[in-house]
Amino acid sequence: MTDLIYEQPLNEKIRSYLRLEYLSTQLKNNLIQDHQHRCFYPLFSLCELTDRCDYRSDVLKDIDRNIALLSKWLELPHVDKVQINDIINRLIQAKAPLQMPDRIGIHLKKDKFISALRQRFGMPGACCNFDLPQLHFWLGKPWQERQLDLQCWVDQYQPLLTPISLLLELIRNTADFTPADAKAGFFQGDSAQALSLIRVKIDTSHGCYPTISGHKNRYAIHFVDFEQQRHTDKTIQFLLATCT
Repeated sequence: MTDLIYEQPLNEKIRSYLRLEYLSTQLKNNLIQDHQHRCFYPLFSLCELTDRCDYRSDVLKDIDRNIALLSKWLELPHVDKVQINDIINRLIQAKAPLQMPDRIGIHLKKDKFISALRQRFGMPGACCNFDLPQLHFWLGKPWQERQLDLQCWVDQYQPLLTPISLLLELIRNTADFTPADAKAGFFQGDSAQALSLIRVKIDTSHGCYPTISGHKNRYAIHFVDFEQQRHTDKTIQFLLATCT
């Protein structure tokens, strides 16, 4: 069978980071293969999220915090200084584009073609050619041309998406997966350290999925039987990572 990983953020900032990472993944998939007008749904969701909130200050603070922490690690014996310096350099490189004065995605918001599509995409069935003839024209272009357009639009958000991807990578690497048992489908844990992300890896052969709740010091995992859509009373073996 297949192992699936479920993630639960334990604060609003990580929740936002995961949403942005998800949209970034969707956009990358649309760059690899022609999905016609479906490429616009993650793009417009990204526009909406960045319109509501400027994530730049949070990301810059997290970059600086990680650089300071890793710099202290360099002073410790028996650490992989090459790897640590590599991560520090990646953080420094990711920080530079965020310090530009322009708001993220501002040039895309001024694009007349994108603005017209964005206004209509919230309506059911609004992608018909009589509603959006300009979209029908764009979809008639060769895929290579549309791919370049999409890459240009996505690139406007890379100053934000690249450091978020790196920060989430660092957070996930703070904890390895360890075996755990959920008696009667329930598992509870706590931590002296403030946690930011709970990760659960489970084999689909169990026929269950986890629902995770909690805050920075305590969390609970309930396993739900997919077919019956109710809490399972079985003992579920899974892998758990609690990331700080």
